[in-house]
Amino acid sequence: MSETITCNTTSLDVYVPTTENPWDREKVMHAYRRIAFGATEQEISNALSMTPSDFIDGLVDEAINLAPTEAPFWAFWGQNDFTNFNDDNIAYLEDWQLQAFDNMLNHGLRERLSLFWSNHFVTQLESYFCASYLYQYYNVLQTYAIGNFKDFVHDIGLTPAMLVYLNGLENTKFSPNENYARELYELFTLGANNGYTQQDIEETSRALTGYNGWTEYCGVINFTLNTFDNTEKTIFEQVGEWNYGDVINILFEQKDDLIATYICRKLYTYFVSPSVNEDIVAQMAATFLDSDNLYEIAPVLRQLFKSQHFFDKKVPGVIVKSPIDLTIGYLKETGFTITEDNRNALIYFNGQLGQRIFDPVDVAGWQRDHDWINSSTLTARWLIHEWMLWWVWNNDQEEFRNFALELAGGSNDPAFITKAIVDRLVTNGFQTASDYDNATDIFKGDVPENYYTDGTWNLFWDTAPWQIINLFFYIIKMPEYQLK
Repeated sequence: MSETITCNTTSLDVYVPTTENPWDREKVMHAYRRIAFGATEQEISNALSMTPSDFIDGLVDEAINLAPTEAPFWAFWGQNDFTNFNDDNIAYLEDWQLQAFDNMLNHGLRERLSLFWSNHFVTQLESYFCASYLYQYYNVLQTYAIGNFKDFVHDIGLTPAMLVYLNGLENTKFSPNENYARELYELFTLGANNGYTQQDIEETSRALTGYNGWTEYCGVINFTLNTFDNTEKTIFEQVGEWNYGDVINILFEQKDDLIATYICRKLYTYFVSPSVNEDIVAQMAATFLDSDNLYEIAPVLRQLFKSQHFFDKKVPGVIVKSPIDLTIGYLKETGFTITEDNRNALIYFNGQLGQRIFDPVDVAGWQRDHDWINSSTLTARWLIHEWMLWWVWNNDQEEFRNFALELAGGSNDPAFITKAIVDRLVTNGFQTASDYDNATDIFKGDVPENYYTDGTWNLFWDTAPWQIINLFFYIIKMPEYQLK
């Protein structure tokens, strides 16, 4: 692993507001952008009426208590249960991608984590392409998103999506397949070349055999004794006739310290910064291994999200928004209307930008951050935003006026209104007064200057919606807008 340097040296002590370091809109919006997908004005207002600690507890408790999405009628169908498999399967897959998109739009931390884990316990939709398998995989992501990591590791490996994607279905005593064993250690629990050998992989692959009972495409995959290798194996120097469950037990008994550090580092880079503070990760790992909450994800996140470290001024604005952050964040933070057809379009556009829901680029997942941006995707990000804005303009221009009124109230000061809109949409706002001045000039547009200076103009003018959308067009092309 390459060395990284972090400027954030604040501790995991609980953040307590002070006069010099107050609990304010900026901190609330930072928390919502990282922990969820943005926030409405009402959510921000509610958060400001709470202590930071109570606010975080509320988000975590909501994630814990939120039931997984109700199973659709086709949740466990095999191919023979469909009337028209080719057409219906595709329709149900699209339905469930839309359901996941809507969950991210309407729920917070649990769906943020479900997305995170889909990029950790990677499967690729195109490899199994079965609606019932997608539902079952997503259900496990939701069930354990903020639950027990050991149980998560156990159950995710037995989902049909994973058994197909990493060749567990083909792994028999007659022809062992090492794919899942390798990724179980390299990507899912320990990290590359960290605490395991090639022999461990080979022996583990034999212990994972037997999940080959498949009678139809999309059908249930059962364990079958006649394809299971019941001979002796040596895994992490432990000898026995090990099976799937034994592998998970041995892994966590022998390597839990490595697992804790690896997982907590991934959580840190996702929620805090690509530049890792290893002291903070070590403290998170200790919480992960605490005997009272062994392998539980929630206590680790409470500790991190409540901390001075998470709310340090150096944390906001250091992570590049993913396509999903970009589109869902826009919808959350503006409150603009969105139809089902448009949500489906955004799912497609996100895929064009490199983040198709449930279909990461490979088994290592999306690499995130700066990998999201290149000359093509940056231009596409602008065009997609323009498409979203024009749709609102063509359907209800008053949404722009209402957005500005909610932020700026009755103000008729263009500089104040511009700053309110910029600071709502851009993490950390703009960095210089001249940047705000330029944005204000864009907002003023062709309205004569004397209308502003004598107080004639206000947000109820006919020109106001056009002025606001023009400011949006300007903001979305600013480099700062791509950060969260």
